[in-house]
Amino acid sequence: MFGTIARLKVKPGDEAALQATQDRWWRDRKPKVKGAITAYSCKPVDGAANEQLLFVVFDTKENYFANANDPEQDAWYKDFRSHLQADPEWTDVEIQEAPRG
Repeated sequence: MFGTIARLKVKPGDEAALQATQDRWWRDRKPKVKGAITAYSCKPVDGAANEQLLFVVFDTKENYFANANDPEQDAWYKDFRSHLQADPEWTDVEIQEAPRG
């Protein structure tokens, strides 16, 4: 699996709009995007009030980058970015599953 972790600084008062934008991705984009598995939006316990972490998971690196390079994704991203104070800090990751027990 492959994905990304993003550190976000949300504009004050835009938390609900940002969440709606993310929900719209899963409702409208997901059916068109091969390999998207899940995403988690998290608020760090000891972070600033406006800070969030976003974890996105795809089945393969190829499908992740196919989505990243899609013009429809870029249009969605511009809406997503409009709710942030600054560009996200992105870290792309190879996902290693931990044993479950």
